[in-house]
Amino acid sequence: MKVVEEIKLPIVDEMELFEQKFSQSMSSQVALLNRITHYIVNRKGKQMRPMFVFLVAKMVSGGEVNERTYRGASVIELIHTATLVHDDVVDDSNRRRGFFSINALWKNKIAVLVGDYLLSKGLLLSIDHGDFDLLKIISVAVREMSEGELLQIEKARNLDITEEIYFEIIRQKTATLIAACCALGSCSVSPDSPDVHKMRKFGELIGMAFQIKDDLFDYGDTAIGKPTGIDIKEQKMTLPLIYTLNNCTKEKKKWLINSVKNHNKDKKRVKEVIAFVKESSGLDYAIKVMHQFKTEALSILSEYPDSDYKSSLELMVDYVIDRKK
Repeated sequence: MKVVEEIKLPIVDEMELFEQKFSQSMSSQVALLNRITHYIVNRKGKQMRPMFVFLVAKMVSGGEVNERTYRGASVIELIHTATLVHDDVVDDSNRRRGFFSINALWKNKIAVLVGDYLLSKGLLLSIDHGDFDLLKIISVAVREMSEGELLQIEKARNLDITEEIYFEIIRQKTATLIAACCALGSCSVSPDSPDVHKMRKFGELIGMAFQIKDDLFDYGDTAIGKPTGIDIKEQKMTLPLIYTLNNCTKEKKKWLINSVKNHNKDKKRVKEVIAFVKESSGLDYAIKVMHQFKTEALSILSEYPDSDYKSSLELMVDYVIDRKK
């Protein structure tokens, strides 16, 4: 059995009902919009975010979910989908999860409007039911994701990134959404409890580990085979590279910065950069930090009584680090 299916086992019924509710939450009077949202629903990914919402809600409450949990999961998925549609426009990307992106099929103008529509649908779903506590959690996440992306763009221009800034970027860009999922799940069943803060922290730690794992893929993986070097081509400062820059000679640092800034399209040079980062223990360091985040996340879970939901969340933590793509 695939790991994702195993993680999903204790919430299979909830996920089925969620899919129906999520589909309904996108409906519109405009035929073109319905065609596009139908396309979005049919090429869904692993749905890890709603899974976090339901697993956390059930672990915290001892197996209960309610309508707020479903709405929270739908809102987070609507807003996550909106950000992906907009990201594809920003990145000028034609593919998403192996399918054509919305902008590739319907052009940028329509893609931006569809993203706006999904965002507003998410906000209204919360407002219409008075879920203002859930709405606040989600709105903070959206603000932080935008700030994280802009901070990354600002810092990439002169490559003066410290580890501290890097962690702040990935906390905002990636970890904040997973943190919001876990906080939402908890808040939907036990608002105002200390669990909400605890689960937010748990999600944030998983998100940090998730992003570092993504950084490592750029340097090759047994499943993928050869390194991709895409982050280097895009001048993205990742943890292995930052560690190497901060722990090498002045001459090598100059060469690295010059390579990333001015020779990032040169395949041979990119390969040399990858080789140097590996030699300098950049990958080993990033793996060590990723495992520290994992350990912290698991220590938060250890405070909860054993249950199928807790076991699935533990599996999820392992999956984030062991996944092959």
